[in-house]
Amino acid sequence: MGAVLIDGKQIAANCRNATAEAAAKFNAEFGVTGHLAAVLVGDDPASQVYVRNKERACEKAGLRSTLHRLSESTSQTELLELVQTLNQDSSVHGILVQLPLPAHLNATEILDAITPLKDVDAFHPENVGLLLQGRPRFLPCTPAGVMKMLEVSGTETVGKRAVVVGRSDIVGKPMAALLLQRGADATVTVCHSRSQDIAEHCRSADLLVAAVGIPEFIKGDWIRPGSVVIDVGINRVEDRLVGDVEFAAAAERAAAITPVPGGVGPMTIAMLLENTLHAARLQLQ
Repeated sequence: MGAVLIDGKQIAANCRNATAEAAAKFNAEFGVTGHLAAVLVGDDPASQVYVRNKERACEKAGLRSTLHRLSESTSQTELLELVQTLNQDSSVHGILVQLPLPAHLNATEILDAITPLKDVDAFHPENVGLLLQGRPRFLPCTPAGVMKMLEVSGTETVGKRAVVVGRSDIVGKPMAALLLQRGADATVTVCHSRSQDIAEHCRSADLLVAAVGIPEFIKGDWIRPGSVVIDVGINRVEDRLVGDVEFAAAAERAAAITPVPGGVGPMTIAMLLENTLHAARLQLQ
């Protein structure tokens, strides 16, 4: 393997430690503990693990975490009522509704109901708009984690050709927006299911961000020699976890690459903690 591994576990640990220090100072100054309220509907195993990891991370960072578990049969009205209750609770600074929701629930309506000042996932249209205008209130957690990894690893983005594979509202679109921001200043191409010649776009990339959700979709020979590869995907294939990139072959060509697991995943929670503390600060103003 020729590529340098970008260690998301270590970078995330450093970020969490910094948040813990900041949270302690915030509590000492204002007597307030940042509080994240998570809502979990149903029994999806992956969601349960993810929410449990968020709870543990909050505790270690000196933040309060409350989990609201709802049954699979919860109605749209019941979920909206809970969100409104959390909106009005001044002790709650961040609200996270764990996705995916059961099929009978309208996720867009639920996420839109979260007050923008408590929208620590940065999914609300107001926060998305602020991001696109270059004055974000919160940075979306996974893309923000990618940007932190690029910063810490010394990856230059200014003037570089960045290709994002995937156009989801959670990763692909905000990832492209962050790479376009002043300061990042990348030239960005977004590929998706209707794009032609995806392999050729990837081969042109100085920086490739894979967020398509298909196991090993991006082949090793699609990687431009000397490029940086960020693999956001995490997919279970039989008894192993793999990313969206054919890792071994890609690592022979890339200058640096993120592993799966242990790459982007830990960064998402680290950025969520930062957003929760930031939300607490905003709500004191």
